Amino acid sequence: MSNMEKHLFNLKFAAKELQRSSKKCDKEEKAEKAKVKKAIQKGNVEVARIHAENAIRQKNQSGNLLMNFEHQFETLDVQTAQMEDTMSSTTTLTTPQNQVDSLMHELADEAGLDLNMELPQGQTGSVGTSVASAEQDELSSRLAKLRDQM
Repeated sequence: MSNMEKHLFNLKFAAKELQRSSKKCDKEEKAEKAKVKKAIQKGNVEVARIHAENAIRQKNQSGNLLMNFEHQFETLDVQTAQMEDTMSSTTTLTTPQNQVDSLMHELADEAGLDLNMELPQGQTGSVGTSVASAEQDELSSRLAKLRDQM
């Protein structure tokens, strides 16, 4: 599993855990409210006050967990979008050369043009290789920067 996939899994897991904790706080808030009602019916104002404080505390905790849940999902959405963009740009950069050549030959044939893509024997070698190597180095460094950002 790649580092990014592990991070995405952890975010999804944390989001589910926060959602479960929020639901638990909601249940505890309802239970505390029921205790407030019972304490008021029995005439125990101080006990009712304590349960009311607990109910408010649980409600606030539930809200905080839901804000954390939403924040985790926003982070997940941003990272997923970034990963998809990176993957799509990587796949577009690795277009097979033989497919490009065959498309160029096909279109040249349709247009009735003679396409001579091969260089004369004296010019092959370091010029073509150094240009391709420089482009490859640039692409590799850009990909490394993108990976470092994640």
